[in-house]
Amino acid sequence: MVVDGASSKDPNGIESHKVQRVLQEQCRAAKPHSQLLADAKRVWSLARQKSIPSAERQKHVKELMKFTQGKVKDIVLKHDASRIIQTVVKYGGKKERDQVAMELKGHYKALAQSKYSKFLVTKLIRFCPAHRASILLEFQSNVLRLLLHREASAVLADSFELYANAYERSILLRDFYGKEVALFSQTQGSEPEKANARKGFPGVLEGLEGERRKRVLAALKENLSTIFNNPDKGAITHAIVHRALLEYLYAVNDTEDESEREKLLKEIFESCQDVLAEMIHTKDGSRAVRDFIAYGTAKDRKQIIKVIKLHVERMCTDDEAQLVLFTAIDVIDDTKLTAKSLVSDITTHAPTLINTPQGRRALFYLLVPRSRRHFTPAQIAIIAETDPIRGKTSKKSAVVREGEIRAAASEGLLKFVEENGAEAARDTGGSLVVLEIMLYADGDKSSAMQSLLQPLASIYPSEDASKPHPIDLPHTSRMYKSLFQGGHFSHASKSVIRSSSFSPSAFASAFISIVGKGSTVSMAGGEGAFFIAEFLQRIRKEGSADEKRTVKGWFGEDVVERLKKSETKGRNVLLDKINALSL
Repeated sequence: MVVDGASSKDPNGIESHKVQRVLQEQCRAAKPHSQLLADAKRVWSLARQKSIPSAERQKHVKELMKFTQGKVKDIVLKHDASRIIQTVVKYGGKKERDQVAMELKGHYKALAQSKYSKFLVTKLIRFCPAHRASILLEFQSNVLRLLLHREASAVLADSFELYANAYERSILLRDFYGKEVALFSQTQGSEPEKANARKGFPGVLEGLEGERRKRVLAALKENLSTIFNNPDKGAITHAIVHRALLEYLYAVNDTEDESEREKLLKEIFESCQDVLAEMIHTKDGSRAVRDFIAYGTAKDRKQIIKVIKLHVERMCTDDEAQLVLFTAIDVIDDTKLTAKSLVSDITTHAPTLINTPQGRRALFYLLVPRSRRHFTPAQIAIIAETDPIRGKTSKKSAVVREGEIRAAASEGLLKFVEENGAEAARDTGGSLVVLEIMLYADGDKSSAMQSLLQPLASIYPSEDASKPHPIDLPHTSRMYKSLFQGGHFSHASKSVIRSSSFSPSAFASAFISIVGKGSTVSMAGGEGAFFIAEFLQRIRKEGSADEKRTVKGWFGEDVVERLKKSETKGRNVLLDKINALSL
């Protein structure tokens, strides 16, 4: 009854809410530095605005420093206070940043493990290069534990990948090398030490022989295994782990005893074989996985394929991960396995892969691997890094393997051209892919030719201004011209290098039957003069008598007269080809 009476007097609970707010304010006021934080928040709300002048922001930042100076380490573990200090570091000058960094000295390991202050540590590492080494030195002897820590892991990862130089990276890597190396390594940041640090793990191994070298290698392997055995912690994805693994592989490969080398490679592979897909997105991780493929047995390679085949599409669009695919294609002798597990997935996703440079490279590699038309010298050099190993571990010749991969990819790629080629060719990058498929894929290309030629039969010029005729697109026109040539022009030989897998005369014959007179003459009088000239050249050289007669009939005296009076680009070349057709 009392409750009912209270409810009737305060039906909305307004009074009780007021009491709760008073209690909350009293609790806040009782906390340490409550007034300081209240005053700082007021200024912080002004300093963090994006659209204020720099001078006004600096004024607010200096005011914040007055509130927090000498108390940074006391308040920084709090959510709101941590964001205030982050703003000071982000927008403040060198003086403010140095002040914050000095106040927190000796506390960075604890701060990196905090849910809130970890962001401040990352900002100090980013914006305070003069303090970066000293901050990272506070993590020494705890790097592995911090990498497996939910909060601190991201701090170390960002520091290593984004901000640290060679010496600063060596500070973080040193813990992987074991207690013996940590005990006898100098950490004062002297110039000789920095010079040695740039050498990485080889610098650590300099002068080590026999049992001591084995102990250091064993320590590195054990620490890597600790990371690999905790895949749920997320550390396996970080570049620092991949660098340590790659350094270990290089050291093992330098081992003189062949049986010892094979034993160590087998052990490290078995410890990480199930998590290799987590490494392929970084430069060092990609190279490590590529080395596993190159040095591995047929059984090892099959296991690697099993792990990565679920990620083929994403790998194709990643600069580093796709190198793993290329090495697998280059090295694995069992091309049936490669075709089934990798190549089929690549060709299936061709409609989406043509939209990015990385995706197009993956498609090119199936047909024209390491072609200078599509791969830079630097890219080719990186891909070729595993060639010396391939010469020792693979039995099949590179030429035979490339032919088998090309044959396996051809059916899917030609189907892609048949279904999507006309639309893909309207895009600059897509036209390059379609051209290489037509020139170098194996198999019957009649349906693909028909698919590509059908759009040319449409009315010229296009009635839809938003969708130009294919010949009015320069890259698409060049594609058709190259198909009539039957290959690519070589600047070295000053001639067209014909492809043995494509018949330009068959393409010209299909053009006659599908495109016909009307569209051909219209294109000749527009932007397609050079294109039609190449078509006439192919008919003149390789066409049958009936085809020559038919095409000559398309360009009667009235058409020729119109062409002579026009100012079309390529008119003279076209007229010469028309005249040559009748000779």
